[in-house]
Amino acid sequence: MSIVIIGGHERMESQYKSIGLSFGYKTKVYTKASQKLNNGIGSPDAIIILTATVSHKMSMKAEEEAKKKNIPILRSHSSSKVAFRECMKRVELS
Repeated sequence: MSIVIIGGHERMESQYKSIGLSFGYKTKVYTKASQKLNNGIGSPDAIIILTATVSHKMSMKAEEEAKKKNIPILRSHSSSKVAFRECMKRVELS
């Protein structure tokens, strides 16, 4: 089981991965636009977009990939640990 996070703060990357692991998900985090984002989304169980800290271009790319591969998208305006945990709970319910 895997999850992809688009956005967030670089300094929180290890914490996002740790929280994802506590829910049983391997987690990829993309805080900056890069070529890896275009090739590395893969086929996760869900994509979480942290909208307060993500560029429009990254968000649009993630949405495009999700539509192609029928991957659910969850959005959170905040990029805090608490908000991320709430998103993870919503992933488990879906």
